[in-house]
Amino acid sequence: MSFQDKQLVCADCGANFTFSAEEQEFFQTKGYTNEPKRCPTCRQARKSERDTKTGGRRQMFPVKCAECGKDTEVPFEPRSDRPVYCSDCYTKVKASK
Repeated sequence: MSFQDKQLVCADCGANFTFSAEEQEFFQTKGYTNEPKRCPTCRQARKSERDTKTGGRRQMFPVKCAECGKDTEVPFEPRSDRPVYCSDCYTKVKASK
């Protein structure tokens, strides 16, 4: 399928922006079905706003990996009834299922 550049209107500021053929192809490969609603400037501003609310970085929680015992951090508060893995062990455990 061949894509062509499209002109869209930003939902936030009302400015026209180009949804390029390359971006459309990328959206298709990711399975996205909706076109972007915001221009790149408004998208970046919204992302910065989200980052500011969270202090610029997600809150991380220190844990010991249930598989190898290595100290690591996870972006969620662990519960005592569920094992938590470092990224290497998580990949192995996930692949074995």
